Amino acid sequence: MKILQTLPFVALMLLAGCAKTGPAVDTKMSAEKPIATVNGVPISRAMFDYYAKNTAGKTPTDLTPDQRAQILDNLVRGEVIAQQAEKDGLDKTGDTALLLTLSHMQILEQAGAEQYLKDKKPTDAERQAEYDAQVAAMPKTQYHARHILLSSQDAAQKAIDQLKKGAKFEDLAKKESIDSSKDQGGDLGWFSPANMVKPFADAVAGLKKGETTQTPVQSQYGWHVIQLIDTRETPVPPLDSVKDRVDQLVQTKKFKAHQDELMKTAKIEKNP
Repeated sequence: MKILQTLPFVALMLLAGCAKTGPAVDTKMSAEKPIATVNGVPISRAMFDYYAKNTAGKTPTDLTPDQRAQILDNLVRGEVIAQQAEKDGLDKTGDTALLLTLSHMQILEQAGAEQYLKDKKPTDAERQAEYDAQVAAMPKTQYHARHILLSSQDAAQKAIDQLKKGAKFEDLAKKESIDSSKDQGGDLGWFSPANMVKPFADAVAGLKKGETTQTPVQSQYGWHVIQLIDTRETPVPPLDSVKDRVDQLVQTKKFKAHQDELMKTAKIEKNP
């Protein structure tokens, strides 16, 4: 969770070019002693370490003294501005107050999810069951089609009429289509219905190999003339190749079930 990204910092590209004149930060100091104080407010060494890792992508021990000094300066500057913003009451007004509340909730939600799931790694049986469920839900057929996209129904109908008179689909697509696929003669490659808008997917599913739509197909992008080139069974990836994604789905469902249980015992009042 990169919750400190809103604090000001200098990019590492700039840090790398700094003259080596800044004070070194002693990373061997006691963890109990603040690394800095701003108007009496301490900045802990843990905060500094976390900020360095999330802005520079490295632990402080992996940075040069000048880089550590620059990062500490950024952190101090951020604290100075934050304190002034609080003095001005910005933490209690407008979108800032709402954003602070929302960020607080989201950060705790993420921490709660990590805490709940840390000892609930997917078992082989859970992983296999989720994989089987995802495979069963996959569209069974993929389509290879090309299309001509036009801005009006009349223009699309004229294209269909030209095709009926013997015009070559690819040539007409290159000449008339307003879609980027025109350079490939309208060829869209292989796709699943879920990857296309519904009117387009429905029209393709109703065609036979080599057949072209006889009436224009409207979508939010315009009017399509579609030709189905071929179909094939959807390739099923082996479990090993999608293991990480499957594990994420298992974890998501586990946490959703945990949320549902908490919702049952929570006192909730909604006022739409």
